[in-house]
Amino acid sequence: MDTSFYTAARGAIEQQKRMDVVANNLANTNNYGYKTKNAVFSDLMYYNMHNIDGGETQRKAGSGIVVEKTDTDFTPNAFVTTNGAYDYAIKGQGFFMLRNPQSGEITYTRNGHFSLSQRDGQMYLVNDNGNLVLDENQNPITAGQGGLNGRIGVFGFNILDGMLNTGNNEFVPVEKNGAPFLVQGDVLQDHALESSGVNVADEMTRIIESQRAYSYALRMVQTSDEIVNTINSLRQ
Repeated sequence: MDTSFYTAARGAIEQQKRMDVVANNLANTNNYGYKTKNAVFSDLMYYNMHNIDGGETQRKAGSGIVVEKTDTDFTPNAFVTTNGAYDYAIKGQGFFMLRNPQSGEITYTRNGHFSLSQRDGQMYLVNDNGNLVLDENQNPITAGQGGLNGRIGVFGFNILDGMLNTGNNEFVPVEKNGAPFLVQGDVLQDHALESSGVNVADEMTRIIESQRAYSYALRMVQTSDEIVNTINSLRQ
């Protein structure tokens, strides 16, 4: 009975995590360049039933599920035309490279909603979080009377799977993503922004699935508790 309690409780906990991911997606429906997140489940350990020696049997039982990771869908989305002087959308794959002016940390984003910010008497192109937008040579882009000094860099990775979300619609690569490379050619659309990748209908479907699974898991906990109480009452 301990296994049934554990499996049911674990199922409820992991479905709650999935609902948290879906809720975050829905909260970012109108955020430019946002990429949809998906919770990926894995089965926990299986064990052989009715075999005290640990040998293989034809009857196996699982011990629940766990959210192994959260995948990000980097599929490009449609553009929205804007009046912003420093709004840019990336055609196809790629990211804007950003640098935190305090820590120097490099992050990447698909959200091209930029503006000018003055620092030490110089105007810099920054994103909504105040991070510096870098050019094709990975240097901060400045602005003068003639406009921007330098071309906004767009950088790609051979592998996108596993990039870490640092919040604020920014990502950092991991080892398997490899080194960033400059994407050549005409890859920017000005006065435009990439729309959010969230499909509200799909997210509502996931909510219904998770709510039902959560309800079934709690019912399993209740049933296990009733069985235990019944067994204990028979022993008295």
